[in-house]
Amino acid sequence: MAGAERSPQYRGDLRQTALPEMLAIIDHTRVAGIVEAVYGDATKKIYLENGYVVHASSSELADSLGNYLRRSGHLSDEQYEAAMERRAGSSRRLGELLIELKLLAPDEVYQSIREHVEAILWSLFSWEEGVVTFTIGAPDLTGFVRIQIPLRQVVIQGVKRAANAKSIVQRMGGRETLLEPNYKFEELIEVGLERDEYELLSRVDGKKTLYELCTGGPFSAADAARELYAFSVLGLIRKSSSARRERPSGGGIRIKLRSES
Repeated sequence: MAGAERSPQYRGDLRQTALPEMLAIIDHTRVAGIVEAVYGDATKKIYLENGYVVHASSSELADSLGNYLRRSGHLSDEQYEAAMERRAGSSRRLGELLIELKLLAPDEVYQSIREHVEAILWSLFSWEEGVVTFTIGAPDLTGFVRIQIPLRQVVIQGVKRAANAKSIVQRMGGRETLLEPNYKFEELIEVGLERDEYELLSRVDGKKTLYELCTGGPFSAADAARELYAFSVLGLIRKSSSARRERPSGGGIRIKLRSES
């Protein structure tokens, strides 16, 4: 599925560098490639093209499309069994069979596949251990349904769903950290911020501390910390210049991908 064999260009340890920080670095390259995360016997992959996630896969049986459709209520147990029986010994895709059996309409199959890919993506943001590599090169997705989600939106949505708020504050330097804006308005369109998210971003002015931003609305303190961390990883905000002068050794976010070579 990944095409010709290529050597990973980067390698990172999740115990040292958080996944959102790795993805933000990869996003800057805007090149096609595969992000592979491995922990124990589990392997999950994110397929990228020009800054967009176009597919995701997992080696875990629980993450299979069929199990996802049954678990999420898209298929009943009886429908699932019927589809699996028809698929046994066949090389056909499950989505095709679901349409043929009239269990789901074509648009429902596409939406289900998109939701399934997203579920794999969000699950990765809960990983705190494992090795992540990025291999450059256009992935071969022949026969697979392609989606298209800007990687920057994936970072925002993934952090919202899985990040630990307490560890996030520590990564950003502590509750007294001053933050300032660092974005152009055109960047916000691709990031796809919702109204409340933009309201929080607008409150970042270089004068309010991280604590003040987290407790001043429109989110709960924990959710605001998640959002601000995602903004920081994507470079939409940064530690204020005055804070950097006053506390040059402060604990800002450190992004570190180790070359395998």
